[in-house]
Amino acid sequence: MKKYNSIVLIGMPGAGKSTLGVLLAKELALDFVDTDMLIQLREGKTLQEIINESDYLNLRRIEGEVIASADLPNHVIATGGSAVYSEEGMANLKRFGPAIFLNCSAEELRRRIHNYEQRGIAKAPGQSFEELFAERQALYRKYADITVDCDGRSLQQVLDQVCRELEPRI
Repeated sequence: MKKYNSIVLIGMPGAGKSTLGVLLAKELALDFVDTDMLIQLREGKTLQEIINESDYLNLRRIEGEVIASADLPNHVIATGGSAVYSEEGMANLKRFGPAIFLNCSAEELRRRIHNYEQRGIAKAPGQSFEELFAERQALYRKYADITVDCDGRSLQQVLDQVCRELEPRI
């Protein structure tokens, strides 16, 4: 019998949470959910539209409500990059299983993300990517049960590492 119900993936936009999450769900015979999609379904808008119509703090508030009330047993859960701003939401998600921080350097993320300004990233107006990165690193480390470094590694290598890290918990 498994010792966990779900796996929670945390990290910056572009770290590969959704892409890896689908593969991990197949590997572990779990369902997959992207909490950004849950937000968009609830609100009927994209993340960027929510930010444009109100502000980044409203998006973070909505995200906190969505993940705090989510009931997601037997899932690989790919969170939005700002999920870690919600203490209540993270506490709820971690009830279902360990949080895995997909750690990428700012340089690697910059290579992966080309639409930073249009991606629906919950950041303060005028906040640079590097400032946001620095602000979130401490939060990701706070909630991480497992940290997997992703720089210079293929998706398969990261998937293999995550599975090795989870093995004692399976």
